[in-house]
Amino acid sequence: MTTQHAGLSTPDYLVVGHVTKDVTPDGFLFGGTVSFCSLTAQKLGLQAAVLTRCEELPELRDYLAGVGLHIVPSDETTTFENVYTRAGRTQRIGPVAPPIPIGAVPEVWRTVPVVHLGPVSQEVPPELADVFPPSTVIGATPQGWMRAWDEAGRVRYAPWHNALKVLSRVDALIFSPEDVGGDVELVRHYCEMAKLAVVTDRHNGCVVWHSGRQDRQPAFDVEEVDPTGAGDVFATAFLVRYGESQDPLDAAEFANCAASFIVEGRGTTVLPTRERVEQRLKHGKRRT
Repeated sequence: MTTQHAGLSTPDYLVVGHVTKDVTPDGFLFGGTVSFCSLTAQKLGLQAAVLTRCEELPELRDYLAGVGLHIVPSDETTTFENVYTRAGRTQRIGPVAPPIPIGAVPEVWRTVPVVHLGPVSQEVPPELADVFPPSTVIGATPQGWMRAWDEAGRVRYAPWHNALKVLSRVDALIFSPEDVGGDVELVRHYCEMAKLAVVTDRHNGCVVWHSGRQDRQPAFDVEEVDPTGAGDVFATAFLVRYGESQDPLDAAEFANCAASFIVEGRGTTVLPTRERVEQRLKHGKRRT
């Protein structure tokens, strides 16, 4: 049984995954790939939508105002906390909401042009991609499929066991070396499995793996204040542009440009409009 809140028309961009509560000293903030990515798409001028599973949170509808929101009910919301000790940072998870059912995609959303699978806690079944037609561009950011945790909730890297199931179903894979613990052989392995892969590399831009070749796209030369959210902005902007142009290099340049805005400040207040991205594409300086 699912509940719907707004967005009963077909959106331009749909992102699927758990909304999270990220614990802070002052309470919690909303997080998860779906949060930042849907707001990014909205800022770029698209009608964005989120398919998630969490408890009923009135504040969430305010936070994602204007975004189509379809919630599969849960007694819990996936929650993350960063614990800092002398040994370094430990990330903990718990509670964890159940997975999102394959049949939870609203019928009217199944013709959406762009779908972004953005798991954070093993919650998105690869088969969910099968409900969309071949014309839909489906992208994946796989971090949540490579995350495991022990009984105490301590998060660790885990092998991506369903990689083949995912990559046989999606049009674009977007990830960073950090997602695989910096293992360059794993980076190559997943890129060679994918139809199209983009490996982000912070201030170095990204490398696009396509058509049997690798092309680097430089980052834009800006003053970095806080890189938080840059990966989500990049992924969203890439999928949006790739859905429009079908050109992976054009999409990568657009995504690098969009991500350059988010590192110049903090939070969603610095998310760029499409007009600002287009202006920087024309006049912005690339790193060499």
